[in-house]
Amino acid sequence: MSALHQPATYDDLVALPPNRVGQIVRGTLYSHPRPASKHTRSSSALGGKLFPSFDMGDGGPGGWWILDEPELHLGEDVLVPDLAGWRRERMPVFPGVAWFNLAPDWACEILSPGTARLDRIEKMPLYAANGISHLWLVDPELRTLEAYENQQGRWMLIASHADQEVVRVAPFAAVPLELAWLWV
Repeated sequence: MSALHQPATYDDLVALPPNRVGQIVRGTLYSHPRPASKHTRSSSALGGKLFPSFDMGDGGPGGWWILDEPELHLGEDVLVPDLAGWRRERMPVFPGVAWFNLAPDWACEILSPGTARLDRIEKMPLYAANGISHLWLVDPELRTLEAYENQQGRWMLIASHADQEVVRVAPFAAVPLELAWLWV
């Protein structure tokens, strides 16, 4: 991961080559290559499991918009979680926009060796400060899922799961999730 010292602008972000993912965190532009295969597999599998039940309402309660890598403009920060979801009661109409100014209700970061520090140290506090209710950290190398709940702007760890467990985790506890599907 590389960092361009502040103050970064949106033009700096747009100027990145197409094979790089960029984010502006506390005025600093961070960029890294597209994720490696295990990262991508875990993200795709998790989105594939949540989307039918929670976005489409097929075999689950529905009521969510679930997206891969949405660009979030939260104040001066431009963040790109691996997955995010908005309750439809908060965002009743899906907007035709390039980025979202409304913070999601849930975000998920798939941890990679090159991004884990940024995700945990820099982005987690920003997600909490912007009112995101739930955050999941998924580590494909350790085969773990950590679930956090925002309590007055601070993250409270509510569950840690690993390996082959079948779990029900807020805010998607209505449907069981087989963790084995997330690992290669």
